[in-house]
Amino acid sequence: MINHSEAKEEIIRIGRLLHQKGFIAASDGNISIKVGNEKIITTPTGLSKGFLTKDQLVVIDRKGKKISGKLEPSSEILMHLCVYEERKDVSAVIHSHPPISTAFSIAGVSLARCMLPEVVCTFGVIPTTDYATPSTEEVPEVIRGLIKSYDALILDRHGALTVGKDLFEAYMKLEKVEHTAIVTLAARQLGNVRLLPEEEVEKLEKICGIKVSKTESDKCVECDGCGLSEPKEKEAEELVKIIYNEVKKEICKTN
Repeated sequence: MINHSEAKEEIIRIGRLLHQKGFIAASDGNISIKVGNEKIITTPTGLSKGFLTKDQLVVIDRKGKKISGKLEPSSEILMHLCVYEERKDVSAVIHSHPPISTAFSIAGVSLARCMLPEVVCTFGVIPTTDYATPSTEEVPEVIRGLIKSYDALILDRHGALTVGKDLFEAYMKLEKVEHTAIVTLAARQLGNVRLLPEEEVEKLEKICGIKVSKTESDKCVECDGCGLSEPKEKEAEELVKIIYNEVKKEICKTN
């Protein structure tokens, strides 16, 4: 089991990686590691996670009460506590603000689609939560149902949440989330996002020992692999309407 000193060193190392990779800006984001069954070491509020020192980290109990540390714990600590409450297998949590993944949520475009085989095998899909006001009790409530089944979530307008048995695993999942967003964006710019056929998703489920869609509340879109998702034809219909109206306006101007 990781000790306090090792956990603090790992938080500092991953914080630097998050900053170097552009997954956080300014004082954004927060990191935590569960040490034993009763204690959690977390980043402080208001500081850049790319330039932390060990004495700036905070130790809290499972209810969020500060045990030691000169600074106050992250303002998003309720989200971390919710994860540890719902997932006994998780010992590390990262909340970050990867720009492309976050942009997808602002645009209302879901990443919960079966597109890349390695993503299907790692996550199943990457759902997006409902919006919640940051630093409030709304945040744990919107993640609670999904975090039971998924290791990576997009928080609507609020970045990404990834978890793991250790901090490096949670970080690697974050890299894969943002990589998925970058590839998806490139595919959309090239003109078409081709989804994996249902039979290919079923093959991956057997090979990787996973189940793509775990609950009927999963926010999958435009993918028949799970049998629960519904194609979003409205997006195309709305785009056609917009183009039609703009063309109509131009025609009226010339008449």
